[in-house]
Amino acid sequence: MEVGVDIELLNQQIQAESAFIDSLKNNTSKVIVGQEYMLERLLLGLLAEGHVLLEGLPGLAKTLSIKTLSSAISAQFSRIQFTPDLLPADVIGTMIYNPGKNDFSIRKGPIFANFILADEINRAPAKVQSALLEAMQERQVTIGKESFKLQEPFLVLATQNPIEQEGTYPLPEAQVDRFMLKVKIGYPNKDEERQIIHKTISGETTQKVEPVVSPEAIIKARKLVKKVYMDDKITNYILDIVFATREPGKYGLGDLEPLMSYGGSPRASINLALASKAYAFIQRRGYVIPDDVRNVCEDVMRHRIGLTYEAEAENISQEDIISQIISKVEVP
Repeated sequence: MEVGVDIELLNQQIQAESAFIDSLKNNTSKVIVGQEYMLERLLLGLLAEGHVLLEGLPGLAKTLSIKTLSSAISAQFSRIQFTPDLLPADVIGTMIYNPGKNDFSIRKGPIFANFILADEINRAPAKVQSALLEAMQERQVTIGKESFKLQEPFLVLATQNPIEQEGTYPLPEAQVDRFMLKVKIGYPNKDEERQIIHKTISGETTQKVEPVVSPEAIIKARKLVKKVYMDDKITNYILDIVFATREPGKYGLGDLEPLMSYGGSPRASINLALASKAYAFIQRRGYVIPDDVRNVCEDVMRHRIGLTYEAEAENISQEDIISQIISKVEVP
């Protein structure tokens, strides 16, 4: 154990500081039926300072969930609807000429907010995607000769539709890597859909969500997430999972070699560690266990593994590969 780490004290701190999570969940459930998994993943991104890409069919409350969560946090929210005619200036802002003063002034774009909803991100061309992704990585925006730091907490929550490919610009693999999590959203079950019908018809989904937590509390929680104790054995477990995507033969997974064109980058290791810590925090725990790593592994890794034509021909997905790796890599 690290010198100076008092797990009991850390647990007490986390118990006290993570109380807002229950309030957030209760508040969002007034509007959102089901989709607890998606909301939990949005919270993971929020606490681990990682951007989230949501992929799902239309009508699965992706946009509504993001808007509801931002309403429950008294923070600035911006929605950008990505379209083929969108320009980088429409996202980050631009220089405006002022004829009266005979000079230029800066008009900031919608990127200057705490929560950015990039709706249908794959509908905008590469130049616009790059402008957004630069802000995600650098946490700053340059307009003309001036650079502006983005206000914390800053979080990009992007959505994309997997079924329509006509008129879309798929995100390049290197840019998708900047998202901490890629979350796939499924249909609600029959009971949940019954509740959705009832709430929509009765107008309950239009009720206002009151803020229950401040941005300052989120920033404080983020600092505490980084303090969550992670044993060297857990770090090695994370490294084994990531390295198994690069060198599967060394982990007794030689049959995966022809199925993967590339494996996880160092960002995969960093994000797997951060997401595991954030998941432990959500569970009100001051230390990471292997189950935390396994729980977040699929969402952290699925967009970081390249499939070969052979894998696609055999209808093998990234999830299949991750499942094999998790079942094979030794658990500490």
